[in-house]
Amino acid sequence: MNMDTLQKAANVARGLAIDAIFDKASGHMGLPLGCAEIGAALYGDLLNINPAEPRWLNRDRFILSGGHGSMFLYAWLHLAGFAVSMDDIRAFRTKGSATPGHPEFKCCPGVECTTGPLGQGIANAVGFAISAKHAAARFNTPEHSIFTQTIYCLAGDGCIEEGISREAAAIAGTLKLDNLILIYDANGITLDAPIEVSQIDDVAACFTAQGWDAFTIDGNDLAEVHRTLRCARLEKNGRPKLIIAKTVIAKGVPGIEGTTKGHGEGGAKLWKEAHAAWGLPEQQYYVSDEVRCYMDTLKAERAAAYAAWLADYEAWRAAEPAKAAELDACCELSVHSQEAPVSDAEIPLFPAGSKLATRASAAEAENALAAHCPGLLSFSADLFSSNKNYLKGLGDFSAADYSGRNFWCGIREHAMAAIANGVAYDGIFRVSCGTFCVFVDYMRAAIRVAALSHLPVTYVLTHDSVAVGEDGPTHQPVETVSGLRVIPNLDVIRPADEEEAAGAWICALRRREGPTALILTRQNVPSLSSSVPTLSAEARRCGTRRGAYIARKESGELPRLIIIASGSEVYLACEAAKQLGDDVRVVSMPSMFRFNLQDAAYQEEILPAACTKRLSVEAGSTALWYRYVGAQGKMIGIDNFGFSAPGDQVLRELGMNVDNIVATAQTL
Repeated sequence: MNMDTLQKAANVARGLAIDAIFDKASGHMGLPLGCAEIGAALYGDLLNINPAEPRWLNRDRFILSGGHGSMFLYAWLHLAGFAVSMDDIRAFRTKGSATPGHPEFKCCPGVECTTGPLGQGIANAVGFAISAKHAAARFNTPEHSIFTQTIYCLAGDGCIEEGISREAAAIAGTLKLDNLILIYDANGITLDAPIEVSQIDDVAACFTAQGWDAFTIDGNDLAEVHRTLRCARLEKNGRPKLIIAKTVIAKGVPGIEGTTKGHGEGGAKLWKEAHAAWGLPEQQYYVSDEVRCYMDTLKAERAAAYAAWLADYEAWRAAEPAKAAELDACCELSVHSQEAPVSDAEIPLFPAGSKLATRASAAEAENALAAHCPGLLSFSADLFSSNKNYLKGLGDFSAADYSGRNFWCGIREHAMAAIANGVAYDGIFRVSCGTFCVFVDYMRAAIRVAALSHLPVTYVLTHDSVAVGEDGPTHQPVETVSGLRVIPNLDVIRPADEEEAAGAWICALRRREGPTALILTRQNVPSLSSSVPTLSAEARRCGTRRGAYIARKESGELPRLIIIASGSEVYLACEAAKQLGDDVRVVSMPSMFRFNLQDAAYQEEILPAACTKRLSVEAGSTALWYRYVGAQGKMIGIDNFGFSAPGDQVLRELGMNVDNIVATAQTL
């Protein structure tokens, strides 16, 4: 390693960043120019990576939490030898390119996760660190350490100020994740103003109080950056590391560096002057032969290190066939797999006439699946006892034992969801996380990123309606389920009974292309078979997978009326149909998302266009039901907040009862 060459590489990376941003008149140059020495230390030496195998299991992970500084990442991936070409750099921020404005998962080789919403990346990094600790605890042996990776995260002032960062830091400190290094680009500048306008707290003291080690360095002194990062990587003392790197935003751009003007693209027009300050020629997209030769040599060395690890990995597989099979089974459930290893047979049928809260039946289904799916982990925001998503007999993940499969996140919903994303990005384990349905809004930013990034995270959301009762409107979700349904690529499933709950879990674990939210009752609900004895368990599970199905079939060729319901209201609809006549159909629609994906023939089979008399029933917002009831239909729902009283009374007074369904149907 030659520090002089590494410094030249840092300046070359600066040049690539400012050139791309100038060309597109768009982007954020402050971080890429200010943190170039950090990139040189990592990508130019310290990272244990193999650009030819960007997803190998034991690679170090680098997460750019400040995703607006994406040209930092793209420039270094290009120089390190990942499949990021100079044409990709030139295509920065253009449609269909591998180099979008903020890094996107699976869009560019070497990008570990989608970042941009500030602070998310810090929590993602905690998830990566948890995944690494868990994998090491379960699969490493005294003879073979196949999981030894370090997790690096680069974050800026915005990430540190977002509350999620402190939530995530508290979890990391509690769990003693000493494989995690957070580098804080402390340039003292936010978009609008110097940092002291909005932040006076002692960040080092805050993190130290949460169980971290904190160091402050000159982030533009390459030797100091390299030395500190190397020591932080080697020291395994049960404390994650925070490195506060004092940098100059937009370093090298005359009149712009160190000011708020350095955050965005405005100063990129001075690229020629900046090139001169960095010792680069007046040539865009310039990479010197010296830097290219150095990075190519390093790429070969990294490939050799990977080959040595691969030999040890194969020896481990031969020596530990049971562990190898378990690891393979974990990876089969991951975001990177196309397999579907789970089946209905793994969840026993429930006894006829069951009357369980769907949170309870879903818990039985999850535990049955966990026995067959060693990669399934469960997180909870201090609600294992209420959500019922604790994996029985599978231990708790803690600083004393990283092999447990249950994670106690405390009352930190936002961090929990983003940490779950980190585990999912890592691609070894599948994760579910639970809280009350009404508190899912604390998680919404992370859920949106999971949907955008096609992460197969499962959300266990209980206490799904005003039936919560005495806790009152603060705890009674009304608009919440509809609010989730409008997130693209999020499958929201609200099962009606125990067999639909089992089917919902099968749906969640089979799904690779995005997250699933399970919306579950606190109160007991009768089995649909209690109202419709001919309705089999298999029909309910299969119907759940298709999003909607006929729960009660009418007599004759065409129904006179169709009642469409979800969740706990399906049973009420079936009971109401008995009073309304044999020519009334009841459709259970646990998932609008899944039903909308069915072909036109199936949709017509379930909701024939010729039947225009339709009624929807759901204990929540009516906003999305127009699509299914049409202009001539009606909707029974709750478009106002509830009130504090016993759940049965709240439901009755807000119209969630058989008598109101019958009366409303008769008006059609």
